[in-house]
Order: sequence, then C-alpha cells, then structure tokens
Amino acid sequence: ARVVWEAALASAWNDDPVWFHGDVASGNLLVENGRLSAVIDFGTSGVGDPACDLPISWTMFDETSRAAFRDALPLDEETWARGRGWTLWKALIVAAEMPGTDRLEIEKSRRVIDALLSDHRRYG
Repeated sequence: ARVVWEAALASAWNDDPVWFHGDVASGNLLVENGRLSAVIDFGTSGVGDPACDLPISWTMFDETSRAAFRDALPLDEETWARGRGWTLWKALIVAAEMPGTDRLEIEKSRRVIDALLSDHRRYG
C-alpha cells in the first residue's frame, strides 16, 4: 500500500482547477430504469483536482467497468495515481477496524485496497 501512497504524493494537479463533486458514492447517485438519473449531495463540492472524484472507480466498479470508466475519462496517469491515494486513505480508515466499524465494510475496504494495488501494478 505504501507504493500507492508514494505515487500519489509524487504527483500534482497542474492544470486549471475543475469542478468536483467530492463525494461520488452509491448513496449520492440516483438511478432510474437502469440509468443514472441524478447526482445529489453537493455539500463537499468545490474547485480543484478531479482525483478526489475517482474513488468510485474502486469502491463501486469491478475491473472491467473500471477500465471502461478509465478509458472514458480524459485524465492522465498522475491523476489516477492521486485517485488511488485518495481511495487508499479512505479505505485504510475503515480497514483499521475502529470501534463500531461494520465487519462488512472492513472486508469491502480490504477488497478496495487489493484492487488499488492491482491497478498500481498494472498502470504504475
């Protein structure tokens, strides 16, 4: 996991700032008839680095859908590295098994970390 973190820290967003949602998660995506119909909860939105919106790649997508998502976005490797770092930070908080943490969420976080490591090996 350290290599994922170090790769994220070694990169920076040097383009113009862009709008980001800040909390793209299943609970903030509304689906109707199998299609995305709305995104809600803009309480953490802002302007800056789009990497903070990439955790959905590892928390909701499998390897195939993650690759399609990645191919559809015009982001460079460094942005993906920062996205992996952002996701690692969030997953480690849960995986640390803080008191009251749900066992299923801990296992999900461990699977997310495994996917991050696999993607880092694949894309560097």
